[in-house]
Amino acid sequence: MAIKDSLLPEYDQEMKTTRKLLERVPETEFAWKPHEKSMSMGRLAAHLVELPDFANAILDHNSYDIAGGGDRPSRPEFYSRVDLLAAFDSHVATTRAKIDSKSDSDFMSGWTLRKGDQVMFTLPKIAVLRTFLFNHSIHHRGQLSVYLRLQNVPVPAIYGPSADESS
Repeated sequence: MAIKDSLLPEYDQEMKTTRKLLERVPETEFAWKPHEKSMSMGRLAAHLVELPDFANAILDHNSYDIAGGGDRPSRPEFYSRVDLLAAFDSHVATTRAKIDSKSDSDFMSGWTLRKGDQVMFTLPKIAVLRTFLFNHSIHHRGQLSVYLRLQNVPVPAIYGPSADESS
């Protein structure tokens, strides 16, 4: 089985679940934060929107410099849930097509995270994709589910029923 054939069903499921949470983000609470050190709900939702787009920096390049320069993903700011979901859907579709276009050798080629001249790590692109796209999205999706709960917004089922949805 090709690596992409293993990744795509997981990607589709995780992005579908992420979208369910984004659909529930109340526009009136985009600026709300549970703590002064926390991201606002709108910024957290925007981060979930931009993560699929970061796959381009992984799949199309061999390194990324967090110190700046090069192709930097945009940091979108949204003022409506409609715009948030439209951008998410666009990024998800583009990234899905990109994953589908890659070969096993593409996924196994190395990718390096740098901070200027310092190499932070080098891993196969498949590992970076799982970490920076899949796992990172799941992490922030968990945060967003807590934000929603604290705002008394019903939390959708994620990996089974939630207290608000039995199916």
